[in-house]
Amino acid sequence: MTTTEHTALATTTAVAATAATAAVAAAGDSGAWQDPAALRTLRGLSAEGRLEAEYGSVRALLARMPQGDLPAAGQLLARLDLEAIRRHGPDLPVVTVTVTGQSTVAPLVAPLTAELARHGLVLDPVVSPYGSYLHDLLSPAAPGDSAGQPALTLCILDPHTVFEEVSVPWTVEDVEAAARRRLALLAEAVRTHQDSGRGPLVLNTVPLLHRHAHQLVDLRSRARLGAVWREFNSGLLALAHEHPGLAVIDLDPLVSLGTAAYEPRTGLYARARLSEGLLADYAREVGHLVLGRLGRTRKCLVLDLDGTLWGGVLGEEGPDGIELGTGFRGEAFLDFQRVLAQLGSQGVLLAVSSKNNADAVREALRDHPAMRLREEDFVCVNANWSAKHDNLRDIAERLGLGLDSFVFVDDSLFECGLVREQLPEVAVIRVDEEPALHPTALLADGWFNLHRLTEEDRERAGRYRTETRRQEFREDVGSYQDYLDGLGIEVTVRPVSPAEIPRVSQLTLRTNQFHLATERLQVPQVQAWAEQPGADVLVVSARDRFGDHGLVGAVFLRREGEELRIDNYVLSCRVFSRGIESACLSAVLEHARATGAGSAAGRYLPTPRNAAFASFYADHGFVPAGPDPYDPEGAFFRHDLGDVAPAPAHLRLHTALVGECT
Repeated sequence: MTTTEHTALATTTAVAATAATAAVAAAGDSGAWQDPAALRTLRGLSAEGRLEAEYGSVRALLARMPQGDLPAAGQLLARLDLEAIRRHGPDLPVVTVTVTGQSTVAPLVAPLTAELARHGLVLDPVVSPYGSYLHDLLSPAAPGDSAGQPALTLCILDPHTVFEEVSVPWTVEDVEAAARRRLALLAEAVRTHQDSGRGPLVLNTVPLLHRHAHQLVDLRSRARLGAVWREFNSGLLALAHEHPGLAVIDLDPLVSLGTAAYEPRTGLYARARLSEGLLADYAREVGHLVLGRLGRTRKCLVLDLDGTLWGGVLGEEGPDGIELGTGFRGEAFLDFQRVLAQLGSQGVLLAVSSKNNADAVREALRDHPAMRLREEDFVCVNANWSAKHDNLRDIAERLGLGLDSFVFVDDSLFECGLVREQLPEVAVIRVDEEPALHPTALLADGWFNLHRLTEEDRERAGRYRTETRRQEFREDVGSYQDYLDGLGIEVTVRPVSPAEIPRVSQLTLRTNQFHLATERLQVPQVQAWAEQPGADVLVVSARDRFGDHGLVGAVFLRREGEELRIDNYVLSCRVFSRGIESACLSAVLEHARATGAGSAAGRYLPTPRNAAFASFYADHGFVPAGPDPYDPEGAFFRHDLGDVAPAPAHLRLHTALVGECT
């Protein structure tokens, strides 16, 4: 072995040893700031019989609990009485989930209970009997049973899905034939389930187990089996493109983290053919899928700089002395920046909260030759000596976002703990001193997961940066009315086009404040609304002198006799308080009058997040018209169309609302 080879081997060995030590440390405490006593506290509440009454505090306990303790916590929580939880916490959202599958699926309940609880949700599980998934999916919905439909149906597939049709001895051709038959049957089951309007459905890909592949002794057959298996999984994944209400969770990336897919004893004795570890990882994916359905996907990622975005302390080493781009650690920090840039390219807003000198930060972001993220990649750069939780509040105010839209990443145990204490709505991720593990820590949770990415998402960061120019213009003019007059706002209201339906769905899922009825609609539901007789979905677009806001709102209309009903009205928080909401309502009322309606009625369903707009209809000439027949907490307001206020004078309104709702 040459000297060069000796040096390379020594270097590789040292790096591997360092990585192994860091991985063990990360697996042991998942961030070092978490509290190992949290599970004991939970057990204490359970032993005292107070867990149902204290369920509102469970979220905070789980947030600081090591990930390895979550399944045990889920076991405690899954035993609780749902009605007792509802009595003590009437505001806690309850999510009904049907769990079905090829094999025993009950072991999913505990980890799924824990995952939803850590997001402030209560699981109401409906567990199907062993092997009943085809019956569950192919059975037609009961007439008039739409109100009882689950929020989500999970159909858990495992290797037995294919191998139950394969007899011994078997060949690859036998497996291929079984896989094709089962894929065709699953496609039919998905189509039946979705066509019957039974809500969102989740499938998963199926891992190829060592115990199956290695029953083939020749490598050519093993390779062919791998190709057949991947073809089966590809077919499952393709179903999600055919059915907008279907999601398929790919288990391969979860298995790649080192989680065993199968445990022989539970697989054989209990017929639970996916391991508890894999089910726990799957439950975490499902938790974020549920959050997306409830409009709780995070929007902004706020980053520390020293020790997070680069190595070293900028104030001590200067821009030339930070670790970035060269050396093992410098390359790892650069890799992390590439991950962040990838997230940013898909609409995740990047921001900075750093205790640093602002001029030095700008210099480093602008001039460092290895910097992947530049100042223009961030919507806000708060580099100062203020407390980080105060900076987060400032960023939230400047962007017009709620704090529950934020994820904060820092390497400081103290800063992470303080932000979590002061701002419990913010998701906190602590990265440790090993930068190679930063991406793993960041991506462990799917905080930014979407069902479908739209062009609006890709353009979001640019639009928020444009908003900074609007704020600068606001500071340069005298009054707020002068500001509105100078913006040159143009608003267009027209029927939705097929290509815009995913964006409308996304608005209903992600908007919380100006969302007057707060109905979360998936793509098929928006499409069905737009196609039903006597109904329409209108979209609202806006632009001004600084740029195009894009599609920012939607109105759901329904004609009932002589009355035009506004069943829901949703508008992006990016365009509040500029008269756009009033202009759109004026267009709808004029449309109602032009199409022969005798009155218009607007529906308002109160939530903690839309309370600021409780008087919106009353402020625009509507009068109370009684309770909402669909929800006792809601109300309708009626306008007689006698005196319709025009759109605000500072903007131009364009409409394309011709004829009756069709």
